Amino acid sequence: MDTKKISEIKGELKAAAVEGLPSFIRQYGKDTRSGVVQLVSQAQNCLDKLEAEKERTMRLKAYETEYAPFGAVCGVDEVGRGPLAGPVVAGAVILPEDCGILYINDSKKLSAKKREELYDVIMDEAVAVGIGMVSPQRIDEINILQATYEAMRQAIHNLGVVPDILLNDAVTIPGVAIRQVPIVKGDAKSISIGAASIVAKVTRDRLMVEYDAILPGYGFADNKGYGSAAHIEAIKQLGATPIHRRSFIGKFV
Repeated sequence: MDTKKISEIKGELKAAAVEGLPSFIRQYGKDTRSGVVQLVSQAQNCLDKLEAEKERTMRLKAYETEYAPFGAVCGVDEVGRGPLAGPVVAGAVILPEDCGILYINDSKKLSAKKREELYDVIMDEAVAVGIGMVSPQRIDEINILQATYEAMRQAIHNLGVVPDILLNDAVTIPGVAIRQVPIVKGDAKSISIGAASIVAKVTRDRLMVEYDAILPGYGFADNKGYGSAAHIEAIKQLGATPIHRRSFIGKFV
């Protein structure tokens, strides 16, 4: 039996990379001390969760695998249809066919910290990333649906690479000649759309934090322009800012 103190073994587990967990389990798997048994169980649970995530990610690649024979597959998604303030932002992402990024999902299902982490990985590993952004003034001019389409067209154009297939979150984008595949709840079903969702969400959230510093009092860093009770009260008390969507706030001002 290993004579190491349990505290030392705990330190080894804490310091171990995922790749080292199988070795940790083999080394201490026969130690019958309850504390060590618990640590080995933790290591195994970590491995089991990792394998489950790999399997989930493989399922997320089903659409990409199906359409890969046609050429470059691009996921497209938007964020910011509902807020009272700020732009609508779209992302377009082409991932490599052998993409190994884990934990991509609908951006709304991820914590802000996880989105930020994944944003950096996506930007590093993607074949191409495009961002589209349409202002509150333009939203008021053409309505939010048309503004969303416009942001998506911008994102595709800004890729710098012409994709062969577009996987879109639920919509067919007018004025785009590239073949499109609309997928309902696509940001949770396609790894490319999920990646586009994350890129768009992080881009918009960062912008709203910047707006909060320039236009204090509305809580943009926290509410990201959405209609929280505090945000609505601030509009009533302070009036509208240049980034408010006038067509959205008529009943408040």
